[in-house]
Amino acid sequence: MGINVASMIYEDVTILAEFHESQNLGYPLLHDESAHHVVAFGVLNEDYRPGDRAYGIPHPGIFYISVDGIIELKFAAPGYRTRPPMEAVHEALRLQVQGGG
Repeated sequence: MGINVASMIYEDVTILAEFHESQNLGYPLLHDESAHHVVAFGVLNEDYRPGDRAYGIPHPGIFYISVDGIIELKFAAPGYRTRPPMEAVHEALRLQVQGGG
């Protein structure tokens, strides 16, 4: 589909680098320790407050962001145990990429 994939993690960059290397992911891991992007994307887990060790943990989510920086599709769940079916995500992305919406 011509889509680039990245993952955003709140952990320290050292942990990120170690995990990325050990898993051989094939896509970049982005650093968001301050939770700036998690807050901006509206997926911050509000169970943790600034200063808490776990502050910055997001609700799990998948975003399709256009080349001009607009979030075109957003799949997010309030807990880590519930994830959107990948078939539904793939189909929505396919439709977005092919038809623009």
